[in-house]
Amino acid sequence: MTPSSTSKAWRSPNGARGDLFDPQCPTRRLLDRIGTKWTSMAVKVLAEASPEEVRFAELQRRMPGISQKMLSATLQGLARDGLVGRRVEATVPPRVYYRLTPLGLTLEEPLAALREWAETHMAEVDRAHRRSAEDASSG
Repeated sequence: MTPSSTSKAWRSPNGARGDLFDPQCPTRRLLDRIGTKWTSMAVKVLAEASPEEVRFAELQRRMPGISQKMLSATLQGLARDGLVGRRVEATVPPRVYYRLTPLGLTLEEPLAALREWAETHMAEVDRAHRRSAEDASSG
């Protein structure tokens, strides 16, 4: 697909593909949401558990470094996008469970490929970053 300011396929109610190069296309916002490290981790944990559900506290334990607030915001966004299902048990305190929806399960493969690429090439990226910083400081 080539950059196009005239393509409006994303507005089609029949589910036509979006156009990443159209500044108004929601594809950009979706990529912003699914392209985060927390989304990638949450999808991985939920995919590994699928079809079972995972409690909020267990998700937080399996995602080192994530705050309760960030996990909550990440899961809310994924639920809003139809990628994650949420179930609340009316206990005191309430127990909240999450699982990937069928749509969410389709996201695991591309995110797994991206995680694999990052893990494989991180050393190269780090070296390039250090060289760039050295060049900037000596220049």
